[in-house]
Amino acid sequence: MNRSTITKLNRQVTRQFPEMKGVEPKVQPGPQTRDGCQRYTLTYKGKAELPGGRKISRIVRVVSDENGHILRISTSK
Repeated sequence: MNRSTITKLNRQVTRQFPEMKGVEPKVQPGPQTRDGCQRYTLTYKGKAELPGGRKISRIVRVVSDENGHILRISTSK
């Protein structure tokens, strides 16, 4: 996956999860689909601030194709 695609995905994830701003994802290639398109899993690990000053660690996983289209997003609580 090229750098510009990762930057595009970072912007989309940051819009939905502002606490992931500045977090570099771990990129792992996944299986190819029947039409030959490569899938990738990007894993973001960060900390979210809760009311009262407490913090919680959060993991966001994004499944994307090689063109930067998000297929699935999941997050931990």
